[in-house]
Amino acid sequence: MDFTFTEEQQAAVEAAKAVFAGVVPDGVPSPALTAGAVAADFDRQLWAKLADADLLSLLLDEEYGGAGLDAVALCLVLRESAKVLARVPLLECGAAALAVQRYGGPESKADLLARAGRGELVLTVAASGRTGHEPAERAVTARRDGDTWVLDGTQTTVPWAYGADVVVVPAHTDTDRTLLALVPRDLEGAALAEQISTTGERLGQLRLESARIAARDVIDAEGAWEWLRDLLATGTCAQALGLGEAVLRMTSEYTGKREQFGFPVATFQAVAMQAADRYIDLRAMEATLWQAAWRISTGAGGALPAYGDVAVAKIWASEGVRRVVQTAQHLHGGFGADTDYSLHRYHAWAKHLELSLGPAAAHEEALGDLLAAHPLG
Repeated sequence: MDFTFTEEQQAAVEAAKAVFAGVVPDGVPSPALTAGAVAADFDRQLWAKLADADLLSLLLDEEYGGAGLDAVALCLVLRESAKVLARVPLLECGAAALAVQRYGGPESKADLLARAGRGELVLTVAASGRTGHEPAERAVTARRDGDTWVLDGTQTTVPWAYGADVVVVPAHTDTDRTLLALVPRDLEGAALAEQISTTGERLGQLRLESARIAARDVIDAEGAWEWLRDLLATGTCAQALGLGEAVLRMTSEYTGKREQFGFPVATFQAVAMQAADRYIDLRAMEATLWQAAWRISTGAGGALPAYGDVAVAKIWASEGVRRVVQTAQHLHGGFGADTDYSLHRYHAWAKHLELSLGPAAAHEEALGDLLAAHPLG
């Protein structure tokens, strides 16, 4: 098997590295020192640079101004973005646009995709449900009324909700089908309530009360939400991997300079063993990530549905990134908690990624159910 990335995918990585080279993690106030949100909006200047570098249109077909790449390319760019804690809705907008392209109708594609690829329109996804601990598609009901759908319910912790133009909302019908509603931020009957993430970013609780949306703005395709949910979870794994790699590099540099008893602490066996364990975590996170991204990109079959690989990747990402930042804090000593040093920011983002779209325990339970339904051998 050939595990190398294509020339196009590698070019996307190089372009991403060039754009993110000028980004510093401490470009906004520390979440540890800020009572509310660290900023009212995401990094619009960085968003424009990503658009200029054609990184927002990577996954779109040529007719929408894109390069026609796949989920693997998106994950490669997300990995680079997380190394600098880039404050942009790259995952949510990219995944939502790809879902519209794959499952949406011609009018939705014409309205949204080209503008999203140019950075003129921002999409996000409501994927946490009413409480964050239940299926997102159960949090909102959709009822057909002539040429419109009527939406009622609440979705919590919607990322970048205040900066997005359209929120993709999963909803269930009375026949237990799952739809994807493309909800404009200013839709009558839709309201946002501010929530703050552990990262200090501004999230939104989306409340829908008899919100009417045209049928043309609803995706009613079998498997659309499941596919989008899997892509979002896999993208979160890519972010966790990039963040973990950056933190391990910070730890290596620090322990290589910090001396005790006349020697760098990196030369102490206990320190080296802990760092080696975290390196193994990162390599396991990487292997499971690319397996999941490959299944989503190719639609290849397997002993289990694609979600099985996504669940394994998310389990490793959630557990692995937590262990990496905890070890980094330990090996940095008191310096790791200094708010003038960026490690505490990475720790806050790692906790957010660990819990986003379900912690490891939730995916372990779902994976167990999947194995019970599809016995191997």
